[in-house]
Amino acid sequence: MPFDLSLTFKQAKGIKADDFIYLVEHATNILTSENGQTGPLNITGRLAKIEPVGEALIIGDLHGDLASLKAILEKSSFISKMESNSYSVIVFLGDYGDRGANQVELYHTVLSIKVAFPEQIILLRGNHEGPLDLFPSPHDLPLQLQQKFKDKGTLAYFKLRKFFDCLYNAAYVEDQYLMVHAGFPSATRTLNDIAIADKLHPEKAFLTEILWNDPSETITNLKPSPRGAGNLFGKSITNEVLSKIDAKILIRGHEPAKDGYKINHDGKVLTLFSMKNSPYKIAHGAYLSVHLDEKFEDANQLISNIHKF
Repeated sequence: MPFDLSLTFKQAKGIKADDFIYLVEHATNILTSENGQTGPLNITGRLAKIEPVGEALIIGDLHGDLASLKAILEKSSFISKMESNSYSVIVFLGDYGDRGANQVELYHTVLSIKVAFPEQIILLRGNHEGPLDLFPSPHDLPLQLQQKFKDKGTLAYFKLRKFFDCLYNAAYVEDQYLMVHAGFPSATRTLNDIAIADKLHPEKAFLTEILWNDPSETITNLKPSPRGAGNLFGKSITNEVLSKIDAKILIRGHEPAKDGYKINHDGKVLTLFSMKNSPYKIAHGAYLSVHLDEKFEDANQLISNIHKF
């Protein structure tokens, strides 16, 4: 039976605590069982390698903005594309909760889609889904859970924290894209460093940089981030790491952009930000849809594939 997106959004508004908790557990079990060849994906650790066929929809930070997610899925018609082509995939770049008004409803919708299309949805970890020693601010998700689910809000949050630990560090398309929430580890030698970054934490800063780094045009190498975690990284770091992992473009979220996207480092870094409503209230959110068999040298060539809304 076709996936009913409108029904899913309607159910999200009235989700009950027990149903939400079950959904989080179900999605967590799916994530923990993913290993090796899984549909169009090849899973190694917390790295999802995507076959260079089919189409990908790439969505940036949402932060509880259910209206923006609804707009993206309706405008892209991507649910229908996944139903008709098992090689069509959606990559979420992380930061599903905090700040926005409908965090619980957004989690319900994203996880419902993951359960319906387990081999076609890649859920990356954002800094707002990070480990407890990298606590983001603000972090009002627990408050929203308590307001919605009352005495079961704490249990729902506990289940979500287990879910966070199963999210992916990165997605990768050979010779084309590395997709992360924020940036790559500056000391990356191979893709395996990214795949096992969560296992190396906190002894190595790889996961911290994946979740917190930002590109800068004013430095060449590295500088501590004013965010209080991670680093600013310059063009030389981008070029060096992309060369080591056989990729052309870093696709990431993490930073608001007035047009929903921005390009750095001579086209080697593309930032997507898919939330545009309160509290940011920026002019546009944006998402990327791209056929994975097409080859691009830099993000400037992707501009026609970036959709503002």
